[in-house]
Amino acid sequence: MRKIEHIGIAVKDLDLSCDLYEKLLNTTCYKREEVASEGVRTAFFQTGANKIELLSASHQDSPIAKFLEKKGEGIHHIAFDVADILLEMERLKKEGFVLLNEQPKLGADNKLVCFLHPKGTNGVLVELCQEIKAL
Repeated sequence: MRKIEHIGIAVKDLDLSCDLYEKLLNTTCYKREEVASEGVRTAFFQTGANKIELLSASHQDSPIAKFLEKKGEGIHHIAFDVADILLEMERLKKEGFVLLNEQPKLGADNKLVCFLHPKGTNGVLVELCQEIKAL
């Protein structure tokens, strides 16, 4: 793992939360998108070398909706940048970590992603991210 790629924060209202984070971070949201396969709408903020991803549910039975119902708004996950997601998934699986998906998925912000089960990471949902390179 090369660096922390971003911190994901679950929010109930993406528009209100974008306004709040624009004021808090003194910067504007640089990207919004929906990942329909995961039932999530996202908004990204860059502050220095750090990124924040706000996540809201796009439908009531999405994983983010379930998270918000169970835990409320707050930190959802920490994402790490990796050079080769397949090799990192294989390495972590051999180390005994449980992957929530067996193959990388298309995620937000032009990334391939894989999540590790929080039961094996001291209760923290960990995301692996690899930038999708243009051909």
